[in-house]
Amino acid sequence: MKETLHGRTIVAGVAEGEALVTSQPLGFNFGVDGETGRVIEHGHELEGQCLKDRVLVFPNGKGSTGGSFVIYQIARAGKGPCAMVNVACESIIALGAIMAGIPMIDSLNVNPLEAVKTGDVVRVDGDAGTLKILRRAVEKKGTA
Repeated sequence: MKETLHGRTIVAGVAEGEALVTSQPLGFNFGVDGETGRVIEHGHELEGQCLKDRVLVFPNGKGSTGGSFVIYQIARAGKGPCAMVNVACESIIALGAIMAGIPMIDSLNVNPLEAVKTGDVVRVDGDAGTLKILRRAVEKKGTA
């Protein structure tokens, strides 16, 4: 069953992809490699993960204004997320998403960090301000 969350449009546009979710704020300047789109912030729970073509779900950004340019840089290189969802977007992340043309929403009626899991396939509709969970990730079972 598809679940739809409603929020506020930051950047219009529609994108669909696999979710990459973190409960930690993300600083793009010095936290994401501008050439590869990999998270390089030491100790971050996404360290080593690539943002390319993922729907990045995170609480908010952190750090300096250079982060806006890094978002633009990775998008231009084809290494950026296809969409972004924040709990509460701030100006650095919003500006980067606007410059890069990355669909983005925030202020959802349900906390996206609780509703969406890494690996879920989701559609962000920045035109309508919605996030639709299309398919839940398959949970991997441990071996006994």
